[in-house]
Amino acid sequence: MEPYDISAQLKPSGAKICGIRSVADYQHCTKVGAAFIGMVFFEKSPRHLSFQEAEVLKEVATSDGPIRVALVVDATDAYLADICHYANPDMIQLHGNETPQRCADIRRNMNRPVMKALRIKDSDDVAQAASYLGYVDWLLFDADSGNPDMPGGTGHHFNWQLLAGLDITIPWMLAGGLKPDNLAQAKAQTQACYFDVSSAVEAEKGVKDHALISAFVKAAQ
Repeated sequence: MEPYDISAQLKPSGAKICGIRSVADYQHCTKVGAAFIGMVFFEKSPRHLSFQEAEVLKEVATSDGPIRVALVVDATDAYLADICHYANPDMIQLHGNETPQRCADIRRNMNRPVMKALRIKDSDDVAQAASYLGYVDWLLFDADSGNPDMPGGTGHHFNWQLLAGLDITIPWMLAGGLKPDNLAQAKAQTQACYFDVSSAVEAEKGVKDHALISAFVKAAQ
């Protein structure tokens, strides 16, 4: 079974605001035109979303709102099934050590498009992308935080020049240390169209700042 198609919801460029936990945050992301929001299902993260919180977000989600992405780290099928039940995400983001075959199995079993996050330190890490083609729908290039307990959302960035001339056949986005004032440089160096942010749009860890979200979305567009 092919995962359902999100292309009708997809903007030609823009921001993914990760770590959304409240109705107010979701509605603000919708108002300012964020392309995606991320819901974190990883208990070690300060942005971890409970099933109860996820169900509330599901109830207020609108067809013209951002594409809703569920972020997991080496999740079991049982946990993923619960996430799909309570959150009904449009896409699943795999941020752990998932192999290409594991990604394909999740894509099939959950009937959702899958985005695989790759943690980048050097050119060898970028080269991993080729092994996921045909197994996933999207790729995300993120900085390697060096902390296995917190694989993303740390505000670190990598050498964007590593993505210069990147030639892959599926959509992708850039993450890691992005801010409104460095997006122009990131765009110029990588030719990315989509930009993922979490910690740089927070008033404090796990608490989103609407003014910062607005500035980031505007810069990404």
